[in-house]
Amino acid sequence: MLVIENYTKSYGEKKAVDNLSLHIKSGEIYGFIGHNGAGKTTTIKACAGILQFDEGKIMVDGVSVKDDAISCKQKIAYIPDNPDLYEFMTGIQYLNFIGDVFQVEPKIRSERIHKYADIFELTDDLGQAISAYSHGMKQKLAIISAWIHEPKLIIMDEPFVGLDPKASHKLKEMMREFCDKGGAIFFSTHVLEVAEKLCDKVAIIKDGQLVKSGTMEEVKGDTSLEDVFLEMEGEEC
Repeated sequence: MLVIENYTKSYGEKKAVDNLSLHIKSGEIYGFIGHNGAGKTTTIKACAGILQFDEGKIMVDGVSVKDDAISCKQKIAYIPDNPDLYEFMTGIQYLNFIGDVFQVEPKIRSERIHKYADIFELTDDLGQAISAYSHGMKQKLAIISAWIHEPKLIIMDEPFVGLDPKASHKLKEMMREFCDKGGAIFFSTHVLEVAEKLCDKVAIIKDGQLVKSGTMEEVKGDTSLEDVFLEMEGEEC
């Protein structure tokens, strides 16, 4: 579903990501882990088609992000680490705007909006301006907007930041259900306990280079993901 091969991105003389290759298949929840500045967000933005890169290729469902970004974007949903929503809109206006962009039929759109707004207990707030929303409410709205057009691939950067425990639990259930139905998810997180319990596969990146990847069992072995990550970071104590 998502193929990253020999991806390289530089800022001036500094390589933010160097020769990264990952394959995320349909049905997989794939976690992307690394310290701040390791190259996670740079990679995720490139996969979402909003950041140009220097070398390599990124394919979404067999289509090159470089060659046909529009076709790729029609198949994905992207949630950044800090949702930048149109704050002059109300919540329902924003969701309908997203529905229009992805040409979701009105009846289906309405059913999905109500379903996910109820899940995140946001239904009563959809009539409010987004400018009045808390960070957590904006995060919930961004998540709902990602699900309403049923993409093939969901790309998320730190999706659990700002969510309360109940909302985090609901999001994990939605992620598993989405992938069990054939979708794929590629997301970064600092919450290693969540990644360990939720992900089918995981990749650890350090200073722009892939240091370990594979199934959760292959990566962590008999220890914990946190122990592996700290060892990779040279901070084991």
